[in-house]
Amino acid sequence: MSTTKGLEGVVATTSSVSSIIDGVLTYNGYNIDDLADHASFEEVVFLLWNKKLPNKEELDAFQKELAAASKVPDAVLAQMKTYPIDQVHPMAALRTAVSNLGLFDEDADNQDKDANLKKAVKLQAQIPTIVTAFSRIRKGKEPVAPKKELSFAANFLYMLNGVEPDDISVKAFNKALVLHADHELNASTFTARVCVATLSDMYSGITAAIGALKGPLHGGANEQVMAMLSEIGDVSNAESYIKDALERKVKIMGFGHRVYKDGDPRAKHLKEMSRQLTEITGESKWYDMSVKIDEVVTNEKGLLPNVDFYSASVYHSLGIEHDIFTPIFAVSRMSGWIAHILEQFDNNRLIRPRAEYTGPDKQKWIPMENR
Repeated sequence: MSTTKGLEGVVATTSSVSSIIDGVLTYNGYNIDDLADHASFEEVVFLLWNKKLPNKEELDAFQKELAAASKVPDAVLAQMKTYPIDQVHPMAALRTAVSNLGLFDEDADNQDKDANLKKAVKLQAQIPTIVTAFSRIRKGKEPVAPKKELSFAANFLYMLNGVEPDDISVKAFNKALVLHADHELNASTFTARVCVATLSDMYSGITAAIGALKGPLHGGANEQVMAMLSEIGDVSNAESYIKDALERKVKIMGFGHRVYKDGDPRAKHLKEMSRQLTEITGESKWYDMSVKIDEVVTNEKGLLPNVDFYSASVYHSLGIEHDIFTPIFAVSRMSGWIAHILEQFDNNRLIRPRAEYTGPDKQKWIPMENR
């Protein structure tokens, strides 16, 4: 039996949701560059779930579905107010709240395809409401109800800050959502598929995925990137800081990717949004520091930035708290998780790999008095 650490290079399933071939990311065959430049997040969600881009009527109907389902049960919000606000990470709060949603859905265990599609809409519509509600609750503020007339991206920023965002902010956030929507068989997506392959319910699959995304080697990298930028403080400190970290063999978050050897195709879009937003906010230092770090790491280690690196300064420039960065990843990736869960249900087989045993052999039982 051959083994590969971390399942690197192992093909575990077939999928038509997204692909990474020769460094090119596509959603159902559409190049990520085209989608990032032209698509609304709602169009991308529809594409991932339905294997086609919506026409105008389909998009209008889908947006209305999402808007109608965006209100979170009052009991879920009430429970969030009981969380230990001063010590709980937003990803832990999100994991618990999403699991709690399943308790209030009478069709949670109904595996009928129509029931699963209704759950999909609820989960996608309600995750931004949960993330923004927790952000406000921990500051002693009441959650802001979603506005049905706003786009998905605009609504998130509105519910977070209580004021309708400007166009450039909506454009930047929409682009970030599109770029994070799916990424083939990443750790959290694989976790979701393993979970529902047992025929567990969709809420369990999503909760499991959130647990996997919570880790710093997956979804938590952009939060750590911003912590690094804050510690560096100024572009004049960047080169010496990074070279010292590299000399001490400290991992620089936001660089390198297991499946991209020639650079993450999503990074360039967020780099440009970072440049624009930091210029508008008068805080170009975040972009300038990022570019300098990019140059040093690339020259010293040959590693290129991934999607997490420039997304950090984008989210910071939108006024988003740093520990909310990973929950935002979940808001977007919900669309991909659901697409993979639906695909798993359509052609299911229990995912049960083997492990190569490396422990001791032929051990003999030792009576208690002789141990």
